[in-house]
Amino acid sequence: MSEPEPQLPAARGALSGAVWDALLGGRPPHPLPSPPSLDGHDPYGDDLQLALYLLYELHYRGFDGVPDDREWDPDLLALRRLLEDRFLSALRTDVPPHPDAGQALDGLLAEPTGHDTTGVSHHLQRDGELWQFREYAAVRSLYHLKEADPHTWVIPRLRGRAKAGMVAVEFDEFGAGRADEIHARLFADLMRDLGLNTDYGHYLEATPAEALATVNLMSLFGLHRALRGALVGHFATVEVTSSPGSRRLATALRRLGAEATAQRFYDEHVEADAVHEQVVRHEVVGGLLADEPYLEADIAFGVHATGFLEDRLAAHLLGAWRQGQSALRVPLNDETTLSPR
Repeated sequence: MSEPEPQLPAARGALSGAVWDALLGGRPPHPLPSPPSLDGHDPYGDDLQLALYLLYELHYRGFDGVPDDREWDPDLLALRRLLEDRFLSALRTDVPPHPDAGQALDGLLAEPTGHDTTGVSHHLQRDGELWQFREYAAVRSLYHLKEADPHTWVIPRLRGRAKAGMVAVEFDEFGAGRADEIHARLFADLMRDLGLNTDYGHYLEATPAEALATVNLMSLFGLHRALRGALVGHFATVEVTSSPGSRRLATALRRLGAEATAQRFYDEHVEADAVHEQVVRHEVVGGLLADEPYLEADIAFGVHATGFLEDRLAAHLLGAWRQGQSALRVPLNDETTLSPR
């Protein structure tokens, strides 16, 4: 049975409402926003981030009832550019310049010690409850069910060592030629074992702006050739941090009594991404810098912008969980639970 097409979520304000109406071909209650009307919108807020996410998804799988030709609608593309400019300008303001890419990547390898372990994976490994891991998986599904897709856009913009290294890593991400080994498929297996819906985009309605921003960043970097350095910086961040984080999350799933198929997604990343890290650092980043050394500051920006948005998401998740509250806009139903072993 084929997977249903993603459904458009409810609007979260005037921007996403205008996009919603335009996608379905109806007449918007307000004209598509012009530059002055964006001034009061939080660049990291629900309305702007959802509007941007909806527009980006036209380049992935689209939405049920939305004509395919909306992908290249000139008015929607013009609006997307305005939203992107506001988002990117905010990031460049909030992420100070760091011109040294090597230094930026080295900073990712410094694992916190002692009590300085306040990240989401540390929390889930040590103290997390099953309902919190289920929320985490639901939020991450917006990326992991299309894992690696945004990064592939950079491949035709690279050459030589950088391209070869990028393709080698992506080949593994897409299952090395085996459909049942595609990482997005493995994440769907994890979700199924946690009693979650595995349909692509199912949890968009529930996902907070902080998580939307982390996915939008990949699309922003991936769709613009001028941001290829930043995309490589993002990709390097994912690969460098994945192995230790995945080890903690696999441990958390074992502690919570999850099935082996749920654990496998993170176990696979512990081993694979430890190898990928070296390929990315020496071949993808090193190759790109050898070909285009003037992109070093962009690579560093990609690293730090990724960390900035991930920190905002972590603060949101942990802030809610420590209050015993759901971190989602629409809490998950508890129709399926697992019993600790």
